[in-house]
Amino acid sequence: MAGYNTIRAFAPATVANVACGFDVFGLALEQPGDEVELTLNHTGRVIIRAITGDNGCLPAEASRNTAGIALLAMLQSVASGLGAELVLHKKLPLGSGMGSSAASAVAALVAANASLGNPLSPRELIPFALVAEQEACGAAHADNVAPALLGGFVLIRDAQHGDMINIPVPPDLRCVVVHPHISINTRQARQALRHYIRLSDATRQWANTAALVAAMYEQNYELLSRALCDVVAEPVRSLFVPGFDRVKQAALYAGALGCSLSGSGPSMFALCRSEENGYQVCRAMQQAFHDAGLPSDGFVSAVNTTGARVVNQEKTP
Repeated sequence: MAGYNTIRAFAPATVANVACGFDVFGLALEQPGDEVELTLNHTGRVIIRAITGDNGCLPAEASRNTAGIALLAMLQSVASGLGAELVLHKKLPLGSGMGSSAASAVAALVAANASLGNPLSPRELIPFALVAEQEACGAAHADNVAPALLGGFVLIRDAQHGDMINIPVPPDLRCVVVHPHISINTRQARQALRHYIRLSDATRQWANTAALVAAMYEQNYELLSRALCDVVAEPVRSLFVPGFDRVKQAALYAGALGCSLSGSGPSMFALCRSEENGYQVCRAMQQAFHDAGLPSDGFVSAVNTTGARVVNQEKTP
């Protein structure tokens, strides 16, 4: 019986929420990201053979790991009877607010789909990734998995009905992400949010989300800067990030259009007018975290318009 190709796939880090767009906006970065090496077989079982880069923190049982959960859901739906062995290379820090759990799931799905001959579109893979997000975060939100799979800046109106729209991004726009060396549990960060908000805050948030979309279409940096304001999640979640206010002010002083938490944190992102300014902002943010007693890693990236991809494949016997 002929073997399946061993597929290596990459899924990028993502910035969810993008300030005002709690659970409805997400964008993909070019780097960093997770990788999965996957080989399909006829055992009917999914085995995670090894995990690198996680310092032994992640479960190797497929039913408890987002890569395995998403893969199990996909194979049960479209390739019943098939199994897989995979190696997960974690290059995203855990609990970072950079879509780590989503990247693992997405990389596994893209690798399996490629091995099957790509019967499903990236959009059709999203429901399987959402099964994993539900397990990892306690909510099946698509603001990480959709940009990781589709690329670009994505507006998610309703993932269950397929209402996910790619919003155009100004070509010179750059995203800075700085990850302080602490972690935040996404499930706990969601539980900390208020269940009710004032009507005035809701109105302001709606206005900002609409303005951000308009600013992207018009390439209007001044409007974009005014729209990058979150009055719902940031006031609560920022309390978990030492030095948050200092880092945000440093980013703005260095010329960032706006700065907020990436996902539930502790990573923080900033949008900038150019790559040069992005590096200036990144240095300023890292210095501010250093002053708060936290080492950090910084990334400057254009918005990744392609999303997850196969990086190589080799034929097995």
